[in-house]
Amino acid sequence: MGTFCSVIKFENLQELKRLCHWGPIIALGVIAVCSTVAMIDSVLWYWPLHTTGGSVNFIMLINWTVMILYNYFNAMFVGPGFVPLRWKPEISQDTMYLQYCKVCQAYKAPRSHHCRKCNRCVMKMDHHCPWINNCCGYQNHASFTLFLLLAPLGCIHAAFIFVMTMYTQLYNRLSFGWNTVKIDMSAARRDPLPVVPFGLAAFATTLFALGLALGTTIAVGMLFFIQMKIILRNKTSIESWIEEKAKDRIQYYQLDEVFVFPYDMGSRWRNFKQVFTWSGVPEGDGLEWPVREGCHPYSLTIEQLKQKADKRVRSVRYKVIEDYSGACCPLNKGIKTFFTSPCTEEPRIRLQKGEFILATRGLRYWLYGDKILDDSFIEGVSRIRGWFPRKCVEKCPCDAETDQAPEGEKKNR
Repeated sequence: MGTFCSVIKFENLQELKRLCHWGPIIALGVIAVCSTVAMIDSVLWYWPLHTTGGSVNFIMLINWTVMILYNYFNAMFVGPGFVPLRWKPEISQDTMYLQYCKVCQAYKAPRSHHCRKCNRCVMKMDHHCPWINNCCGYQNHASFTLFLLLAPLGCIHAAFIFVMTMYTQLYNRLSFGWNTVKIDMSAARRDPLPVVPFGLAAFATTLFALGLALGTTIAVGMLFFIQMKIILRNKTSIESWIEEKAKDRIQYYQLDEVFVFPYDMGSRWRNFKQVFTWSGVPEGDGLEWPVREGCHPYSLTIEQLKQKADKRVRSVRYKVIEDYSGACCPLNKGIKTFFTSPCTEEPRIRLQKGEFILATRGLRYWLYGDKILDDSFIEGVSRIRGWFPRKCVEKCPCDAETDQAPEGEKKNR
């Protein structure tokens, strides 16, 4: 019994470490500022104990805060669900359709992907979100999406309170000042002071909270729109990208085939129910998924294997001509390189002049690829890959003669 309790405490402690990251610190800070200032301003604008409307307004404000935090912590601590270590399909022949993860020592189940941040294969992985310091996937997709919905709604309500408080306080102060000076200065002394004084500091704080609320509404609202768009098609962000690459592969080689996304159930409502359920528990076990009629159970994983083979064929060898420190936004590589740094948590790799890189995809001023290691063994390192400035490399002569280019490079020419 004592051992069991100690294991639980250890696991809880490990989960609490998720809060020690810039994403949750900023997200919870914004929630705390907007909620606290909105509650204080509600007292100034619409006293909750005097009118029914004031009471409803204050209760709704508290309700937004509770629901936002509930779904936020659910998304963070419940997590996406991970593929069991050393997992393999029940039918051994099905392993030919799956990729193998050396880190987890398991086959990657359909719709799962390995997350470098979590260091595990995540079931139905959508993306790794820095704001919750966890992946969004099979188990927490609904909670994460509800958080994206509730946060803008709560911020809209808070922003309305901020605007009304500043307007009424400034209007009343101006009207009170002119009238009392001209009519009766003694009346000002007899009026009771407000419960919370609204001075210059309170005005600046409210204005700051208004900016946070409006910024959160726009940014998080756009994320919610993107999430709902893919949920109604029963996809994830990664699967949308896989589908785009499938079309590119077919067009590049002019193949006589059509890729059909296998998990679209044919109606938005059925797709919606794959994520949102009344019980709060998503459908399925996260390892096996129903597919639309006419599709192979491993259609998506087969396409992934084709793309992986195609990536090896279409990759281009580059030689490093300038050293690169691995900085996220390098100042010494040009203004355009600095301002077009890839907006992702994917790593950057340090480069030294004379090394070789195998690029697999790219942007206009950046490339992504694997460093080609020499024969010497580097302990604990099997692959070194990440983003690096295009300015630091040049295409090797042997590859310059070919018409091959990293994914995305041809479109940027």
